Amino acid sequence: MGATYMTNPIIFLIDTLFSLYILAVLLRFLLQWVNAEFYNPISQMLVKITHPPIKFLRRFIPAVGKLDTSSIVLAMSLQMLADYVILLLKGMSIGFAALTVLAFSQLLSLLLNVLIFAVFARALLSLLSPGAFNDVTAVLYSLTEPLLSACRRLTPDLGGIDLSPLIALIGLQLAKMLLLPPLQQLANLIG
Repeated sequence: MGATYMTNPIIFLIDTLFSLYILAVLLRFLLQWVNAEFYNPISQMLVKITHPPIKFLRRFIPAVGKLDTSSIVLAMSLQMLADYVILLLKGMSIGFAALTVLAFSQLLSLLLNVLIFAVFARALLSLLSPGAFNDVTAVLYSLTEPLLSACRRLTPDLGGIDLSPLIALIGLQLAKMLLLPPLQQLANLIG
């Protein structure tokens, strides 16, 4: 009874702290990838939070074009560590290959959720306060504009009605439904 009583709060704490830091690393990666404004306070905060481990990894892991591979390696390593510790606390074991697939699946899910939230928030802000511009809207615009601009090319011109957020949300939700279950099944199969 004592182990179960303390195990769940410890798992919650580990999962929460790792998830928040992994989110910061992923957001830094995304903002860098879409060339978001570096001097935006949100971008600056993410850089300061994630700089020490990424700076260390960049000594060994070079960037590939615009792709900051050290950020990806850091996020993947942290996700694998969190999953391993949580499974260990639950009394379960998992092989390295299954752990890698599981971590990749969770990072992909996080990425898709971030994009879904960003598209939804941008659409909501454009309805509630059109034309307003601040640090948050600048980050949302930077994150979502590449996706929404691709969606605009797929939709017909409806005379001022922009359906690109709806198309993007449908596409992102479909991606979650089509990509995540096979990855989770693969992790279970090789685990």
